[in-house]
Amino acid sequence: MSHTFDEISQQLKRRHRKSARLKWVSMGALGLAGLFLVLFFADMLSKGLPAFQQAYINTEIRYSEEASRDGRQAFDEDLIPLISRTVVRVIPLQLRNNPELIGTSEQRWMLANSEVDQYLKGHRNRLSDQEKAEIDERVAAGQVDLRFNKTFFGSGDSKIAENAGILSAVVGTVMTMIVTLLIAFPIGVMTAIYLEEFAPDNRFTQAIEININNLAAIPSILFGLLGLAIFINFFGVPRSSPLAGGMTLALMTLPVIIISTRTALRSVPDSIRHAAFGVGCSRWQVVRDHVLPLAMPGIMTGSIIGLAQAMGETAPLIIVGMVAFIPDVGASFTNAATVMPAQIFTWSGEPEQAFVEKTAGGILVLLTILISLNAFAVVLRKKFERRW
Repeated sequence: MSHTFDEISQQLKRRHRKSARLKWVSMGALGLAGLFLVLFFADMLSKGLPAFQQAYINTEIRYSEEASRDGRQAFDEDLIPLISRTVVRVIPLQLRNNPELIGTSEQRWMLANSEVDQYLKGHRNRLSDQEKAEIDERVAAGQVDLRFNKTFFGSGDSKIAENAGILSAVVGTVMTMIVTLLIAFPIGVMTAIYLEEFAPDNRFTQAIEININNLAAIPSILFGLLGLAIFINFFGVPRSSPLAGGMTLALMTLPVIIISTRTALRSVPDSIRHAAFGVGCSRWQVVRDHVLPLAMPGIMTGSIIGLAQAMGETAPLIIVGMVAFIPDVGASFTNAATVMPAQIFTWSGEPEQAFVEKTAGGILVLLTILISLNAFAVVLRKKFERRW
C-alpha cells in the first residue's frame, strides 16, 4: 500500500520527536547522576575536611612527684576538662621512664578534647558556658589553635574521639591486599591462560566459564560466609587476621582477574600466534613469549581494578571478624587487624559528634586511594595499549 508524501512526512516528524525526547531524557538522567555525584562529594568534603584539623592547647606542664601518681597534677585545674584524657594518662608513664624530669616544667602544645575541637569548628558540643568563655580567652591569647591533625594519620583506633586514627586500618588494609594479590593474581592469570589457550571446547570447560561469570555477579557477603566456613572453621586460619581477610577477598577477586585476563588474551591478534607457530614454537612458547607479554597491560589493568574493588569491600570482612578494635599497628599476617572500610563502619556507629567527621575523613582517604588506583589503571592501559 503506497503512502502519500504528507503521511511519510508525518511519520518522520513523529520519529524525530521520539528521538528528541529520548535524547533529552538521556541527558536529564546523566545530569541527575552528575548532580547526585556533586552533592555526594560536596557533603563528604564539608564533613570530612575538618577531620584533618585538630584543636591544641598551649599550656605549661609541671613535672612533680604528685604528677607521677596523678597526671592531672601537672596541669592547671581549669585546663583539666579541656585537655584530652590521653595527655593526662601519659604523664605518669613519662615520669616513670624519665625520672630526671621531676622538678622541671615545660611549655607545650597539648591535644585538646573532642568537645573543644568541635566548639572551635562551630559544631555541636557539650561544653558549659564557663568552659566556652575560657576557650575564647585562650584563643584571643593565642593559646588555643586548630592545627594539622597528625593523630588522625599517625595513630590507631581509640575510644577517645580526638585520639582515634586510621594508621592501624591502613596497615591492615595493605597487609590484606598483599595476601589477596599473592593468591588471586597468579591463580587467576594461570586459569585464564589455560581456559583461553589450552583448554578444549567441551561441556566441562563451558560449565567452568559459566560458573566463573556467575561468581563475578554474586553478592560479596556470600564470599565472606564461604571464607568463614572454609578458611576459619575448617582450616583454622586465625579469625580477624589479614590472612583470613586476604584469602576471602582473593576468592571474590578471582573471577574479575580471570575475566579481564581472558579479554586481554583475546585482544592479541591470531596472526601473532600463527607467526610464532610458523617458526617452530610450541604452544607454551607462543603463549609465554608472544601472547602473554602483549596482553600484560590489559591483565595488569584488570587486576588493579579488581584489587581496588576488593579494597572497598566491607561485608565479607565483617563476616570473618575484621572489625576488631585495633589501637596498635599489627605486625603479623596472623594477628588481629582491621581494614579501612571496617574502621569507617565502626566509627559511623559511634554516638559522639567528633566521630562523624572522622567517618567522613576516612571515606575521603579511602576514596582518594580508590580513585588513584583506578586512574593508575587507566594511565597504564593508555600508555601500553596497542591497536592492531
